[in-house]
Order: sequence, then structure tokens, then C-alpha cells
Amino acid sequence: NEGITFKGFLYAGIMLKDGEPYVLEYNVRMGDPECQPILMRMDSDLFEYLVGSVEGTLENMPLISWKNKSAVCIVLASKGYPESYPKGEEIFGLGNAFDDAYIFHAGTKELDKKIITNGGRVLGVTALGDTLEAAIKHAYDVTEKISWENKYLRTDIGKKGLSHL
Repeated sequence: NEGITFKGFLYAGIMLKDGEPYVLEYNVRMGDPECQPILMRMDSDLFEYLVGSVEGTLENMPLISWKNKSAVCIVLASKGYPESYPKGEEIFGLGNAFDDAYIFHAGTKELDKKIITNGGRVLGVTALGDTLEAAIKHAYDVTEKISWENKYLRTDIGKKGLSHL
């Protein structure tokens, strides 16, 4: 109605209940932490597709290519999130090398050359695997190498997905 053309991401948060879809939210950004496994699986350069969106040339671009792997993201949070939670706790284990895994920072900051907690959702540990089960195991293995005093994580990530295989 205003003559403004939208270019970019449109994210719909949808929940299924008894087979019926319910829209929870719309965003004009990628979802968090849903974005992290998507980025880990992409073989194409996301930047090229963002430019194509802005320039209106997406229809001339090849389909996005994907790694033939599964990806899982496990959020490491501060105990108490989303209510009250401590900040300023030093995070250990981030210097470890992790093959086929990436640590996405969210609620962190650097203070005196140390990485400390600064939010509820602190890190997104995202890992690849040849199967969903392997990706889940790899992600949880990485989470065990990262620590801080009030670290919290769910232990059921990916289990629903496994039940559908």
C-alpha cells in the first residue's frame, strides 16, 4: 500500500498443535538459534544471495547448495534464564579446536582479555554430522568442553527429530 518493496528474510515462527499450524511470530531476520545450523550446512556464499535479493537478481542465481550433513545447535544458557541470571562469569574451553563445529557467541563479552557471560543465551554450539544422531552427539561432546559456573543446557535437543526418522 505504501509502495515499499520488501527485500530480505521473512521468518515465520509456526507451531503445530494436533496437526494444525499456529503462527507465533513474524520476523524480518533469520531466527535464533535456527539460523546457526542453516549457516553450517550452506555450501553457497550467503552474501551473494543477500546481494541478489537487494539487486533483484535472485531469479538468475543457482539454487543454494547444501552440505550432505545434518546440523544441530545447542544453546548454552546461564542458569535462571529467561528470568534472572548471573553475568560476568568467565567462560572456559573456548580455545579448544572443534572439527565440524562452531561456537556462535550471543550473550558474551570480553573483559580483561577473558570471555565472560553477559546474557541469558550465552553460546550456540553448532555441529555437523553425517547423520542427525552423529550431529547431536558431536554437539553435546563440544558442550562438555565449555564451562562456566552457572552453565545450563537442555539435554533433549534433537530427540524429536530422531523419533521421526
